[in-house]
Amino acid sequence: MSSNFPPTLRATHCPLCYEPLEVRDVAPCMDCGHLVDLALTGKYTYAEYRYSGDLSLVLCNFCLVDFASYDPDYFGLPHGTRIDLGCFQFLRDVPMTITKDKLCAACGHRLPFLEFVLRVRELHGADED
Repeated sequence: MSSNFPPTLRATHCPLCYEPLEVRDVAPCMDCGHLVDLALTGKYTYAEYRYSGDLSLVLCNFCLVDFASYDPDYFGLPHGTRIDLGCFQFLRDVPMTITKDKLCAACGHRLPFLEFVLRVRELHGADED
């Protein structure tokens, strides 16, 4: 029997490390949104960006600039690949709201970010065939 819920609501475990997911209050940023206390300072703005075709990601102004600090291996990209602001196309501003979402405490990210990482890894793997 299949559920009518979207896959993200049915998910019970992290798609990367398979640890159980927790439901928490989150801010819009899919990278650091679980750090609600920081979001409530009012120092952050949020926007949705397109990355590589149909992939999109909501990031705060800090995480957008800091994205280049990720090891490209984490995303399945070749060693030495630069991830910079040019990789992202602005789509729209996103208002600051606090909602509930799933989080992997082990990975330290919201489920949408973990799914983004998984899709980028799959996308790159498909390019290697």
